[in-house]
Amino acid sequence: MAAILVELFRHNTWANLRLFDACAGLSDEHLGASAPGTYGRAGDTLVHLVAAQERYLALLTGTQPESPSREGDPFPGVPALRERVRRSSEALEAVAARVRPTRVLRGVRRGEPFAIPATTVLIQAINHATEHRAHVATVLSQRGVQPPVMDGWVYGEEAAGR
Repeated sequence: MAAILVELFRHNTWANLRLFDACAGLSDEHLGASAPGTYGRAGDTLVHLVAAQERYLALLTGTQPESPSREGDPFPGVPALRERVRRSSEALEAVAARVRPTRVLRGVRRGEPFAIPATTVLIQAINHATEHRAHVATVLSQRGVQPPVMDGWVYGEEAAGR
């Protein structure tokens, strides 16, 4: 079962990198665009995706990044975000490879104690990234930019050719 979970996170890494690579050459106008029903501006969505992945990783490992990504900070540029998403995506793959299905994360959030299965955080990490990749793809397509294909079929074809 762990191998399946790791493969899902490998797809997540692959899809994240495809999206960030596609955004690398976009203008400020494209990165500043938004569309109804999405998180917001494409650039803000990329920052949010990275910041959330870093938070999930911190929750799962107990280790904070040196300088975490934060929504609302000045846009650091796609190359810097791509490197952060690569690191956090690969680290999530590593966590997925070793997490015990029965592990429960405990802590305090907003003054309240919590206990949450580690698997719930892993599920959320994949779901969250998928949702926001789709938001950016929607914004780009509405601006006349063909977004990358990030589905499991193409990933499977590419993975089989490794």
